[in-house]
Amino acid sequence: MRLRTLPVSAAGVLAGCAVALSYNNFQWIPAIICLVFALAAQIVSNFANEYFDYKNGLDRKGRQGFRRGVTEGDIKPENMKRAMIALMAADCLLGLTLIRWGGFWIIGVGVIIAIAAFAYSAGPWPLSHHGLGDEAVVLFYGVVPVCMTAYLQCGDWIGGSMAGVLGEMWKMALIVSVGIGLLGANVLTVNNVRDCRDDARVGKRTKAVIFGPRAMKFSYIVCAYLGLALIWYGFRDALNSWGWAGYAAIGIWLMPVIIALFKFNDYRLNKVLRFTAILMLAAVVWTIIDIIMNHDALRMMLARL
Repeated sequence: MRLRTLPVSAAGVLAGCAVALSYNNFQWIPAIICLVFALAAQIVSNFANEYFDYKNGLDRKGRQGFRRGVTEGDIKPENMKRAMIALMAADCLLGLTLIRWGGFWIIGVGVIIAIAAFAYSAGPWPLSHHGLGDEAVVLFYGVVPVCMTAYLQCGDWIGGSMAGVLGEMWKMALIVSVGIGLLGANVLTVNNVRDCRDDARVGKRTKAVIFGPRAMKFSYIVCAYLGLALIWYGFRDALNSWGWAGYAAIGIWLMPVIIALFKFNDYRLNKVLRFTAILMLAAVVWTIIDIIMNHDALRMMLARL
């Protein structure tokens, strides 16, 4: 399941909840459904990545990354395939319940998410094998979960502005979603830097293979601080005057993580990956706490219980 990376999915949904809180539109039920749906979709994608990389001969025993059950013989490939399909089916059924808040058109969004969960590692042109994994993360772990979670709770994107004009709520969600996506892409960057030699050996062309580990380490720095800046900028009007301090603190905590990233290229980057995901989630949790402290959002949230 790769539990260490699940904060990436949680962060996107919680950021969407923070948008809804900013407009006093937070709703518990669709928020929880979105969270469970996102976590299950990521697990499906992880299962698919492990299964199809094994079937395509792209994994080997003793690899640098986290232990893969199928490759190491702990799990039979057929069992992994069954678990992957069963979980995807259950997640699709769960997603259908969101029609109550979003309308039937969100079925199309669900279909795209399901396809993407497999297209990352499977199909005739797997995204992760052609240097497009980072873009997929920004889109499906940033833009889609943040914007859809906010939409399903708020119901529209106008936010009180003139008809035909994109409202403040839409702009907030979109800016924040890109920031979240960049932080999520950093988790993949660490993963690909660690696996660069193994991937190059089997012809898997991640960005770390194409541009080299050092270039991706500098990319990590840019994405980390640009992502934090975008999250702050998107929420700036909903935060306390000192709200920026939380993001600054996370930026400082990132410094030893960056030092470790530049120091290692092997399994020791597993800790860097874990802390990258944790600090991403910490940025969103800080945002929610600050919004609640600065607004009557807490009263509105409790009133919906």
